[in-house]
Amino acid sequence: MSITRPRPKWNIEKTNPELIEALDTAFREILDPEVGLNVMELGLIRDVIVNDKQGHVRMMMTTPFCPYAPALLESARTKAEGVLERSTTIEFVMDPWDPSFMEEGVGADWGFF
Repeated sequence: MSITRPRPKWNIEKTNPELIEALDTAFREILDPEVGLNVMELGLIRDVIVNDKQGHVRMMMTTPFCPYAPALLESARTKAEGVLERSTTIEFVMDPWDPSFMEEGVGADWGFF
């Protein structure tokens, strides 16, 4: 049985906590078309880092060869850039995704929890 993990702590929580809610809302607009869930529900956004000049998002996919990866990554970069109001880069994290990264209750329909 998998244990649901909370969203990982983002670096931005220390530097700009006032942006967390807006980022969360923006990222929830990005749906994975294969599964019909957004990137926050799936736990794909692993970190958000911001400094005076630039933002940086670390994001993974549910599978390393996701055919929608380029579009999902670009959507996350664009959404973050809009909220952060600065140039933003995106890093594709190759760590393996696990269903336990999903938000509590989201995986029930899939038989994960």
